[in-house]
Amino acid sequence: MKKILLFDWGNTIMVDFELPGPMYTWDIAEWVPGAEEALKALSRFTCCIATNGAESDKKDAVKGLAMVGADRYFSHIFASKDMGVEKPDPEFFAYILRSLDPDPSVYVMIGDNYGKDIIGAKQAGISTIFFNRSNRAGSFPMADAIIYSMEELPPVIEKL
Repeated sequence: MKKILLFDWGNTIMVDFELPGPMYTWDIAEWVPGAEEALKALSRFTCCIATNGAESDKKDAVKGLAMVGADRYFSHIFASKDMGVEKPDPEFFAYILRSLDPDPSVYVMIGDNYGKDIIGAKQAGISTIFFNRSNRAGSFPMADAIIYSMEELPPVIEKL
């Protein structure tokens, strides 16, 4: 089955150290633990970045991802700075659907921010995986699945 995986960038793929300026200008860059291994296991799918990164457009995001070698895993980068709309606005996701495939059932959004990554994607008809790395308590009814580490991601993708 065709799947297009949409990954949030900061704190889902790479650690967001919340420094000023675009990530590629920082002196530090790190993978989120387990993210690279998960991407290797999911490489047969189309993987994309879907980011609100206020400081980074698509070109800046590619440079930031390249700092850890993550750029090679993503065929498309969707940056709110370029799109003029941010998650959770369903138009953010509608833009992606218009760009790649109009069928929302082929997408899965993976992100660590329930309010921004999960709610907007679900409102656009996209399956969602909430990456609850910080083990936040609460109810997350719009998440189709919840993972607590990136190592859990590949088998969960297979089930969606």
